[in-house]
Amino acid sequence: MTVVITGANRGIGEALARDYRAAGAHVLGTSRGPDTEVSLDVTRPEEFSVLKEGLAGKPVDLLICNAGVYLDKGHDIATGYDADLWAQTFAVNVTGVFLTIQTLKDNLRAAETPKIAIISSQMASQTKAPGGSYIYRASKAAALNLGRNLAVDLKPEGIAVGIYHPGWVRTDMGGGTAEISVDEAASGLKARFDELDLQSTGCFRTWDGRDHPL
Repeated sequence: MTVVITGANRGIGEALARDYRAAGAHVLGTSRGPDTEVSLDVTRPEEFSVLKEGLAGKPVDLLICNAGVYLDKGHDIATGYDADLWAQTFAVNVTGVFLTIQTLKDNLRAAETPKIAIISSQMASQTKAPGGSYIYRASKAAALNLGRNLAVDLKPEGIAVGIYHPGWVRTDMGGGTAEISVDEAASGLKARFDELDLQSTGCFRTWDGRDHPL
């Protein structure tokens, strides 16, 4: 089994990479730095050629689009949310997801039961909308929408797509007072990815297996 994970240098991505390796999978992690197998800045389209060349002709069983940023945390509506932060956030959280999937589509097609897991957030939900964090919420809602539409288009090709809320996790992004550990999140997500199939494609689920309100 070959698993590709973006943003695999820390937090949930690093924990998922560790768990899949422990289970015997071949894991290819990416990040912007030197700490993973492939250096990839998902905001730079020209860098995807390295990922594509490194996997030339090889099946990818599971692609986990995990790379993400939360740049507007704590911003105030009166003075925050600079236009540049919108561009940076969407470049990573939305465009980066699409470009990764587009780059590896042929590799996914070559696998027997290919799957794509998109890490979104409960903050993508339009049902649960308590305000604030407008940029991050909008980007994760866009990632959710992207995933659900890709699920429709890729289903005839046998590729299942799931979108997931990883939980409120104690990471640099989630903060030290978050509800669950990185290990709990990774273990739960791995179980969700294992159960993903063409019957459940397009699902929006939590790390612990609940369907999340859209």
